[in-house]
Amino acid sequence: MSSTNQCKNCEKSFDDSFEYCPYCGQEAADNLTFGVLFSNTIENYFSIDARFFRSFGTLMLKPGVLARRFVDGKRLKYLHPAQFYLFISVVFFFIGSFNVRKADNEVSQALEKGFDSEFTIDSLQLQKDSLNLDLAKKTLKDNQALTGISDEELSKIDSLISVEQEAPNVSFTFQRKTLDSLIAIDAPLESKLKAMGMGEDAGAFERRFFEQMLKFYEQKGGGIINTLYDTIPIAMFFMLPLFAFLLKIFYWRRATFAHHMVFSFYFFTFLFTSFCLLILTNTLVDLPIWIEVLFFFSFVVYLLLALRNFYKSGWIGAFFKASIISFLYMIFIVPIAVFGIIVVSFMLY
Repeated sequence: MSSTNQCKNCEKSFDDSFEYCPYCGQEAADNLTFGVLFSNTIENYFSIDARFFRSFGTLMLKPGVLARRFVDGKRLKYLHPAQFYLFISVVFFFIGSFNVRKADNEVSQALEKGFDSEFTIDSLQLQKDSLNLDLAKKTLKDNQALTGISDEELSKIDSLISVEQEAPNVSFTFQRKTLDSLIAIDAPLESKLKAMGMGEDAGAFERRFFEQMLKFYEQKGGGIINTLYDTIPIAMFFMLPLFAFLLKIFYWRRATFAHHMVFSFYFFTFLFTSFCLLILTNTLVDLPIWIEVLFFFSFVVYLLLALRNFYKSGWIGAFFKASIISFLYMIFIVPIAVFGIIVVSFMLY
């Protein structure tokens, strides 16, 4: 009579002649050694690594070819476009986080100084402006006959100038001293929001805005750049489909929207990869501005080649479409995305 083994994973019994559990697939001889611990991990790593380097080389050296091959069905040799994009974007934001941390510290220090500084009026400048206004008034009066200005008009000008010469009414949009006092004694939120100028009938959005303004004021803007940077992936989630939508407009019958998304995934992967290389190079060598300009211009050239290879279009058509798509994207989509990033970052700050 044959003996049985009990699986340590699913705890079901099976014949001891089986090398693997027929129910869950775990190896019957569960002897955890150093080799077992790392053999499968290394094997799987190098399998993914081979596909990554094969995809990476094709992406960087053959614009549009990787997307074309994936759409044509050659998918096992290359990384999935979404997987490739997510991997490179994680690497990009990891590398960029070091520079962002430094920039955030510098901006936070500058904002803190700005919040701590008092608003003062330059009395010498006010005196100088007052003398200039008196001189202008005297010149108009002495040349009244030449300019044709009547006594009534001159009197009105004199009144306006006199108003301008009065001490300016300097005030903030909120009661700063009162607010500072309320913050110091840890007053209730409603009292602080009222000191900032929020009305009693404020809606949900307006209240949220004032709450964020209060938080920004209390923290003196610290960490705002980090918040902006953390919001970029959310914006990219919308910017990538919008790029695919532009492709759909210019290549309406050439491919489906899913095909345009594949192209967009790989193109944005190329952009992130290029920015990673730029950031790493800048950490080692201070690149001149003209090289960075050429670097950004190369994106349009890459897009031109990618459109030609992916959509099988001619050079002239690819050139004009790459130029127009780049122009529309930079003029309309990018500014809207930047505005959205600022708003969302502030509301999530």
